[in-house]
Amino acid sequence: MHVPDGFINAPTSAVTGVVAAGAIAVSLRGARRELDDRTAPLAGLVAAFIFAVQMLNFPVAAGTSGHLLGGALAAILVGPYTGVLCVSVVLLMQGILFADGGLTALGVNITDMAIVTTVVAYAVFRGLVKVLPRGRRSITVASFVAAVLSVPAAAVAFTFIYWIGGTTDVSIGKVATAMIGVHVLIGIGEAVITALTVGAVVAVRPDLVHGARDLRQTLQLRVHGELVDAPAADETPAGARTAPVAARTSRRTLWVTGLVTSLVLAGFVSFYASANPDGLEKVAADKGIDKKAEEHASADSPLADYGVKDVTNARLSGGLAGVIGVGTTVVAGSAVFWAVRRRRTGGDVSPTAVENV
Repeated sequence: MHVPDGFINAPTSAVTGVVAAGAIAVSLRGARRELDDRTAPLAGLVAAFIFAVQMLNFPVAAGTSGHLLGGALAAILVGPYTGVLCVSVVLLMQGILFADGGLTALGVNITDMAIVTTVVAYAVFRGLVKVLPRGRRSITVASFVAAVLSVPAAAVAFTFIYWIGGTTDVSIGKVATAMIGVHVLIGIGEAVITALTVGAVVAVRPDLVHGARDLRQTLQLRVHGELVDAPAADETPAGARTAPVAARTSRRTLWVTGLVTSLVLAGFVSFYASANPDGLEKVAADKGIDKKAEEHASADSPLADYGVKDVTNARLSGGLAGVIGVGTTVVAGSAVFWAVRRRRTGGDVSPTAVENV
């Protein structure tokens, strides 16, 4: 789904760039309400995990592969605003360092892969959570359905953008049929990855999962201008309305486990990923969309095409590139989210109220 340079004309790319910039500005403001000292580190890890899993192309049809987009996963784990930022950080790292996704098409890619997937997935997820029985299993089921639908939604969005500003004369009906058809299949893979990951985190730290906040009704108190969790139920006076969920692992253990998993996936497992073109690449080649594709501005990057320049061993080259990508993404993402967290103001909540979250 990474759109290269040359697929979409300059005016349309510029408009999507404006849309993307506006969405990021809104997301930066919204993320201040979603992030706290516990979840800000998780957001950086989510970005790194998405980067790693996007390297794992899986076969979906004859000669075609797919990979995680990540919008649903990010939105459910850390919130929709932070989710947009997570995927945007990944796309920026991929475009600049790895020549994956055109730089002039960055606005198209953020609009399609970060905004559309996150908004659609989170809307579906919240709607399902409200009607399903309250429990961890419902969170997993809702995650699966939301992820399934988010991928063909992104395919529809690309088709619409291509209809407006495509650089080749191709029947839009054929493009739509091919794009939606293959991305429905990719959506199933996305859903499995998303549901398994969300389910795993909810099992050990439901208090850190944004989409599972309804499972935890804990009061927060404002102390010296900062929101802090009220004491656990056995430490509160009789009648206090707290119901904290017991954590099965520490935040540090979760973070380290997630980072190690991301490094292993990107540095080792990625070597066994499908080499077939992904959904967009396959459709572009079959329908002639790629006739005016341009060479990437970062084609000479030392990490272009997810390999380290001058390292001749393919396994070592790809593994090193994956590890560098995960490390760069987690550092960049963590810096962004900590900066957003520190800019959080007391105006988000009443200074005297005790609120349920």
